Amino acid sequence: MTQIILDISTSLDGFVAGPSPTLEDPLGQNGMQLHEWVFGLATWRSEHGQEGGVHDEDDALVARSLATLGAVVMGRKMFSGGSGPWEDDPNAAGWWGDEPPFRLPVFVVTHHEREPKSYPNGTVFMFVTEGVESAIEQARAAADGKDVRISGGASVATQALRAGLLDRLDIHIAPVLLGAGTRLFEGVDPMQFELVETPASPNVTHVTYVKPLPRQQGDG
Repeated sequence: MTQIILDISTSLDGFVAGPSPTLEDPLGQNGMQLHEWVFGLATWRSEHGQEGGVHDEDDALVARSLATLGAVVMGRKMFSGGSGPWEDDPNAAGWWGDEPPFRLPVFVVTHHEREPKSYPNGTVFMFVTEGVESAIEQARAAADGKDVRISGGASVATQALRAGLLDRLDIHIAPVLLGAGTRLFEGVDPMQFELVETPASPNVTHVTYVKPLPRQQGDG
């Protein structure tokens, strides 16, 4: 059964990117530190066409996540860092060159129409102008029973949360304070989740939350 899963790294003070992002530094000042825990993992390196890497608890977690993945949803900023018409975007092809590491359908939420872009390794970028809910609906169909991952950025994650579309939140809390930047879940209404897992790791704190089931009559 398909689950809609937010999978994202944050700082201790709740930022998913640092201040002053640029095309050369898309995660802003010190923002890359949020993801240092994953760069040396064997599974991540293999997905990005690199050799070697560490096989540890973090690597096993990433491998399990990829094994159940059927489609990805992301925002325009995560795809290219740009905005406005595609012809004016200096990074319109995205960050990943000729071999994007996804190898499955990716639905990019954008205000500007664009034809799908396919790659020989199975990655297909679809550009959705009807909003986050439509992107998730299309991703669910494309996933064919596997999970859909919301990869970011913060705006898409927040919109999915507000729409009640997230089944699970996999949050990776890096041991760093950014002090400023793009905050995850800025301005959302109060909401409570159930903590279901905190896998051990020496490099990052992994936490998984799910929405608690409604209480039934007769429950203690």
